[in-house]
Amino acid sequence: MIYHLFQYLERYDIPGQHLFNYLSFRAMFTSVLAMLISFFIGRKIISWLQRKQIGETIRDLGLEGQMQKKGTPTMGGVIIIISILIPALLFCDLTNVYSQLLIFTTIWCGALGFTDDYIKVFKHNKEGLHPKAKLLAQLILGLVIGMTVWLSDDIVVREKVPVKAGVANVVAQGNPSALNVDTETLVAEDSGWKMENVIKSTKTTIPFVKNHEFDYKWLSPFKGRWGWYCKWGIYVLMIVLVITACSNGTNLTDGMDGLAAGTSAIVGVVLGILAWLGGNLVNSNYLNIMYIPGSGEIAIFMSAFVGALMGFLWYNSYPAQVFMGDTGSLTIGGIIGVSAVLMRKELLLPILCGVFFVESLSVIMQRTYFKYTKKKYGEGRRIFKMTPLHHHYQKEGIPALIQKPVRALPEAKIVARFWLIGIILAVATLALLKIR
Repeated sequence: MIYHLFQYLERYDIPGQHLFNYLSFRAMFTSVLAMLISFFIGRKIISWLQRKQIGETIRDLGLEGQMQKKGTPTMGGVIIIISILIPALLFCDLTNVYSQLLIFTTIWCGALGFTDDYIKVFKHNKEGLHPKAKLLAQLILGLVIGMTVWLSDDIVVREKVPVKAGVANVVAQGNPSALNVDTETLVAEDSGWKMENVIKSTKTTIPFVKNHEFDYKWLSPFKGRWGWYCKWGIYVLMIVLVITACSNGTNLTDGMDGLAAGTSAIVGVVLGILAWLGGNLVNSNYLNIMYIPGSGEIAIFMSAFVGALMGFLWYNSYPAQVFMGDTGSLTIGGIIGVSAVLMRKELLLPILCGVFFVESLSVIMQRTYFKYTKKKYGEGRRIFKMTPLHHHYQKEGIPALIQKPVRALPEAKIVARFWLIGIILAVATLALLKIR
């Protein structure tokens, strides 16, 4: 709203008003504001949750320090949601389709997670929302995003963006700052910059190949008109799968103090950088990545996302004063999945979100192996001592194929090491931009 106010006031030539045209300024301002909001409302919400005795119900799984968490306030994801939405509504371009979809995702996933937590806490039903109902809501979200990507005229990509010869030479020399143009706000609609090849595309980004591009139409067995429908159908199904997997993967990772919040903040930083680069004409041309007009607004939203998570970590780091619950974890996963899809970076998620991916994979492997061995030998056997994977390092004395580490590790050490792995994967993802 403030962004639109300053856009309106441009006619009055107020000193400093043009700062709001810069993505970098709005991103920094948004992240700081989100962090401050999280700081200040966090304490009030935690106090309210304590007064209402909205605490976590803990099952005794034999994990070190587990029972000490009993009664810790939950549903703290409300702090994250409020801290994201307020700065986003103030500083994002609300006419931008990417901003609209991310705001919708936050509200939708937040409502889904809140409903799940509400049933657990207030209805005293430990199972929460029925898994099928939760999955259906995630599939609906994925379908809405997928159909919007398909049908919206505002979601396009520009292939092989033609630029002036002088610009091309400077970019080729790796010095876009030498241009006599405002590279940060240079977009397709700028006068004097003729853009062509505006298309509705099913192309996405993939590492290790020339031009970093993969087209879902290559998976279509049909050509012509049926091939056109088939490729979009495949792309929409992929979007639904990615969003659902991200939301559930983050939910599984939320099992230790600060683990999901810290890891997600690292992912959010990388997604914000990729959005800023992909929405910038000169930088995307220099790095030879897909230029997506308007996607720079995703960087503003992800700045609010990261700021909110950093503020939440003030209370959620070990020992946690509040848990995010499904209200937070489902929202975080939904935002990550939708933002990656909108930037055409969903195929980078197995690397960037490697922690979430492995956590989910450990659960699938454990359940599959347990059922297989129970059917074959009459008793179920385990690969890990406990899943999701982070609990494997907390447990000892359980027969499993993988016994290392033999001794249980302190929770704070496990979380710190997972953060470090997340940072390594984040750096690797960015490095892929220069590897062909």
